[in-house]
Amino acid sequence: MLRLMRTLTPYLLPITIGVLLAVVLLNAFPQLTGRQADPAPPPRLSLEAPSAQAPLSVSPRVEAPQETEPRPAPELIQAAPLSRQQGPVSYAEAVERAAPAVVNIYSSRVVEHDQHPLMSDPFFRQFFGDDVPARQRMLSSLGSGVIVSGDGYVLTNHHVIGGADQIQVALRDGRETLAEVIGTDPESDLAVLRIDLESLPVIELADSTQVAIGDVSLAIGNPFGVGQTVTMGIISATGRSHLGLNAYEDFIQTDAAINPGNSGGALVNAEGALVGINTAIFSRSGGSQGIGFAIPANLAANILEELVTQGRVIRGWLGVEAQELNPELAASFGLQAPRGVVIAGVVPGGPADQAGLQPGDVLLAIDNRPILDARVTMADIAAVAPGESLPLTVVRGGETLQVTLEVGERHPPELRSPE
Repeated sequence: MLRLMRTLTPYLLPITIGVLLAVVLLNAFPQLTGRQADPAPPPRLSLEAPSAQAPLSVSPRVEAPQETEPRPAPELIQAAPLSRQQGPVSYAEAVERAAPAVVNIYSSRVVEHDQHPLMSDPFFRQFFGDDVPARQRMLSSLGSGVIVSGDGYVLTNHHVIGGADQIQVALRDGRETLAEVIGTDPESDLAVLRIDLESLPVIELADSTQVAIGDVSLAIGNPFGVGQTVTMGIISATGRSHLGLNAYEDFIQTDAAINPGNSGGALVNAEGALVGINTAIFSRSGGSQGIGFAIPANLAANILEELVTQGRVIRGWLGVEAQELNPELAASFGLQAPRGVVIAGVVPGGPADQAGLQPGDVLLAIDNRPILDARVTMADIAAVAPGESLPLTVVRGGETLQVTLEVGERHPPELRSPE
């Protein structure tokens, strides 16, 4: 044994060093053992929540006025087509055209809470019943908006002013006033306010269908309540949908920095014309990471006109619950390609029910246009005026049918019955 130990002694030091080196390498590179490193938290889509601020005094709840006479449509100023020449060294002129029309929005609401934390405990509440005294406090938040008409109409996001009891608007020139809610459209996340001030600065609206990927874009708003701020980027993409933010999505994507408080603010081009209303970001941390989304100016202008003149947004409705086709479903219906949508449910008494559509029918085309994307088709149906006849191509039991129905009106979410 002693002789064996003498023989192995020269090798002990190299063996020990090799074992220690292997341990260090396995800890530094876990994939060598087949283990995976802890994944990074997934990115999340978020509507830019307005920044929280200090409590304000309690004010009466602001509600949309009940008027019988229709309002005239607001007069918007259309911008000239963008001139795509050599980029300037400064965008100060564009900012000076657009920034005065971008406002800060301070919305506040009253919330009630128990005077003592123990009052929220069911054991103590049984001695007092429901007549427990409560205190009121005011929660406030920040957002942005854009003056689009000399009549005082302001575009912003629905989530900026949703549930507010009081809305205050502050202009860049120092003027402040309370705003009147003209109408909101949660399904597009847009809202229209009105302020009563003279000599208002008004932004020009660009034709958002002419926006091109690579165009310079400037985001103007009030991030984190620090005051009006301008950030610059480019148009990264257009026609973004399937984000799960709104029922109707057709976003412009930009890498101009958008942060909490920017919601409802302006996305403008290099000449200072409005191309979109800043709405949401795609982020891992909750802050700007170069992927922001804006509602196109053309869509915002259409929603503005309907909210002002009609008091609501009028959309077409079929009264069906649809499911997109995958290759397996398409094969089960005898279709060679997964195009169209499956009708999973029919609202009793709705347009589809009255036209004889049934669950299990496959909707292939609307008004002779093949259905390639369910969300695009949903937007196309919404654009059809209620009462119009709409031809449909349907597959039922392997047989192709032509059906014509009368389009109904889609009700707002708060008025819609469960389907």
